[in-house]
Amino acid sequence: MTGGSGLDTYRGKRHFDRTREPRGGRATAGDAPCFVVQIHDASTLHFDFRLEVDDVWKSWSVPKGPSADPHDKRLAIPTEDHPLEYREFEGVIAQGEYGAGTVIIWDEGSYRPLPGKKGKARTFGEALELGHAAFWLEGSKLHGGYALTRFRGGAGERESWLLVKENDERAERRGTPDARRARSVRSGRTLRRVAGEEAAGGGGGDERER
Repeated sequence: MTGGSGLDTYRGKRHFDRTREPRGGRATAGDAPCFVVQIHDASTLHFDFRLEVDDVWKSWSVPKGPSADPHDKRLAIPTEDHPLEYREFEGVIAQGEYGAGTVIIWDEGSYRPLPGKKGKARTFGEALELGHAAFWLEGSKLHGGYALTRFRGGAGERESWLLVKENDERAERRGTPDARRARSVRSGRTLRRVAGEEAAGGGGGDERER
């Protein structure tokens, strides 16, 4: 998949004397691979869907966000690999910086790979390279089987993927909540509240709502 190998692309796009985003290099992986979904109010409002693979976050921009409804096929555009420390990032990226805007942690948890349709893959990373990976999410908001499938691009071309919920016992007729009203799984804050508190120099709250 495109989007950069390692963290060179990530670091090359950022000025770490101007942004509070982590440079990377200190975090270590845990026993089970993790996922995180962040809402990012940048030039366009979108969800960033990230899977821990080979000590980085493999990342996709999902404009409409993940859905619990198997009928929803969500466009997912690969972005550069992010450092594992990015799981902790919630706040405002300064104007003039790459990705300027507000970020909240909408969901997080662990995942496990599921048997895929492409038997040549020996690892989850290889499955992604082949263009199809299935996995089971255990998050606070997202649960059950999902799959990422590449349908356009590859070999150096701009890629497009689909993120789709599997039709299993955790499927629901429920799409994605309004991103501007959604709350952080960490702090209970909305995008607006995070932006307002950082502008005022205040701290975060701890109210928790879905």
